[in-house]
Amino acid sequence: MKRLTTLLVVTLFTALPCEAAVSAADAKAAFEALRALSGTWTAKSTKGWTETSTYELAAKGSVLVNRSHFDGEPGDGMLTTIYMDGPHLLLTHYCEARNQPTLVASTIENGGRRIVFTFLSGTNLSSRDAGHMDSVIMELTDPDHFRSRWSWYERGKVTWFEEVESVRAR
Repeated sequence: MKRLTTLLVVTLFTALPCEAAVSAADAKAAFEALRALSGTWTAKSTKGWTETSTYELAAKGSVLVNRSHFDGEPGDGMLTTIYMDGPHLLLTHYCEARNQPTLVASTIENGGRRIVFTFLSGTNLSSRDAGHMDSVIMELTDPDHFRSRWSWYERGKVTWFEEVESVRAR
């Protein structure tokens, strides 16, 4: 009976259609495109705030670290890291909400110039329904401009989006 149950479970799982995942090659190409963000940027949000942020490679180029500094709020800001984990491109956001959602690249288009990150896991969240950044779409327009769109998830739904326009500082 145990052998029959195992055979049935294996047959069911192999017969189910699987959603196509982002390829390791696409994830690597996207990370390479993102590495080019290294430097200082100014940004404006649809929520009205402005910031200066830096992107810096660390750990022998294996992680891109973004540190944001909100204008008019000294000592405040957030930190975001982008890195490869085997074949997966991950983003961990250290948020003012005092939690740390980790997102995975779920869609990569245009040679890694448009990346959709979606929620994978998080720390310092009492549950999935606790408020957190849940997805990010990054669009690398050209070497001196990019856009990002952040979603906030709480109580089972996305409650708002925030769009940020970034320009390389000269």
